[in-house]
Amino acid sequence: MPHVLVVEDDPNVRAALLRALRDHGYAASSAADGLTGLHGAVADRPDLVLLDLGLPDLDGLEVLRMIRAVSAVPVVVATARDDEAQIVRALDGGADDYLVKPFGAAQLDARIRAVLRRAAPDAGPAGPITIGDLVVDPPGRGATLGGTALELSAREFDLLCYLAERVGTVVSKRELLTEVWRQPYGGSDKTVDVHLSWLRRKLGETAAHPTYLHTVRGVGVRLDRPR
Repeated sequence: MPHVLVVEDDPNVRAALLRALRDHGYAASSAADGLTGLHGAVADRPDLVLLDLGLPDLDGLEVLRMIRAVSAVPVVVATARDDEAQIVRALDGGADDYLVKPFGAAQLDARIRAVLRRAAPDAGPAGPITIGDLVVDPPGRGATLGGTALELSAREFDLLCYLAERVGTVVSKRELLTEVWRQPYGGSDKTVDVHLSWLRRKLGETAAHPTYLHTVRGVGVRLDRPR
């Protein structure tokens, strides 16, 4: 039975979420503020954290940042904040999904199940992937170009790794948002565009003169071997 930790300050909302989770077969516990939630995320080792952003002691994004610094537990943000910039900040900050209140118990259950499926361990790549002078090492979470280590953020590495594992295949921006940003519902392609631009710069190329990352207009992007 998966254990979900609910971090929510409103007692009525917290009680409703706990009831909905238990009705759908989850073990559920709760915290009414950010620091208690952070302690529970580390000490109780839940399978997933359901995190509100409007907490009395700390902003939820700060709580998310602190959780991500010490734990890989999946986090689903559940909040009334619905502006796109806030959603992007949460997802870029490590949230696995973003729910805008109000939402139904069935949708909450579906989102949690989807996140837990994605978080389940799999075999993954056995070792480094070599594409020309580019070497991507998924288990070691590192990459080199011409023998020189690339300084990549966690999100840039995830993006490069996802494309490297599908070398020669065109991947849509929507798929990247879903699989790399863990954002299956909505979102902006601009997030992908910005990270692709950063990644191109670190690979020593531009969109106009690509070496590895090739844009397929109207479809997506493909990581390919240099010609």
